[in-house]
Amino acid sequence: MSNASIPGSSHSRPIAAQPFASAGRIARCFRELAERGELGLVAYLTAGDPTLEASEKIILAAVAAGADVIELGVPFSDPVADGPTIQRASERALQSGTTLAGVLDLARRLRAGTDVPLVLFSYFNPILQMGLEKLAQTAARSGIDGVLATDLTPEESLDYRQILRAQGLDTIFLGAPTSTDARLTQIAECSSGFIYLISRTGVTGTRDSLPEELPNLVRRVRRFTKLPVAVGFGISLPDHVSALGGIADAAVVGSALVAEVEKAVKVSTGGPESAAAAVARRIRLLKEAARHGISRRGSNGD
Repeated sequence: MSNASIPGSSHSRPIAAQPFASAGRIARCFRELAERGELGLVAYLTAGDPTLEASEKIILAAVAAGADVIELGVPFSDPVADGPTIQRASERALQSGTTLAGVLDLARRLRAGTDVPLVLFSYFNPILQMGLEKLAQTAARSGIDGVLATDLTPEESLDYRQILRAQGLDTIFLGAPTSTDARLTQIAECSSGFIYLISRTGVTGTRDSLPEELPNLVRRVRRFTKLPVAVGFGISLPDHVSALGGIADAAVVGSALVAEVEKAVKVSTGGPESAAAAVARRIRLLKEAARHGISRRGSNGD
């Protein structure tokens, strides 16, 4: 999706230097989406919720239903950026014995069944406990394409970026409505793959509507990067996805999918298959909006 399709964009805007140009699955995915004029759908699911074996079935069902990128959420005991739905998912996953090593093994099994980009989504503490070198090597061998450490700041990320990029892994950072222009410059310089833009302040969770200021926020981010912009936090409805198509390159959906897993676990005797079917139904609705709603762009970029 070209920046020219965003109202008010300009080819003369300053672009931050980006020393690492990904040539892997993430870059290819967004390039193919742009060629189709289609909004991407990034699906976040907590790995190990309710078990790692169940997660494998659920994630493969999400891919089959149309998810373009999978974020594998590493459960953490103190997920400060996450709302109640993902907090409960982390608790269930931890209770089932899920560890970072287990999530990486899950990625290895998923990679045998799909070529969809896989992003490891984690707080920094589990990564630090494993060790950066071991994490990078194991992630690369497991078929992970990128890593997003939610609470790692750009200023403290140099070793992390160098070690991960030496293994061909993208390093994805978060931008937010509160990010200054100077901060966005730093984020752009440290990022590869895509920018994950938080649509609103606060924690994750479903919302009824998108913030009115979101289009201006995305346009401001595009002044500093040529990377695709994926918008998350509060994205749950087909209308959200449809509206984002004229603004962003991808929608990130998390809590709405995790809630489907939670409901299936609570009320169904069908096991992982019920959760997988529920997630797939939600993905198909959202992807339909991305393909055929107002998000669909014509060949002229309108």
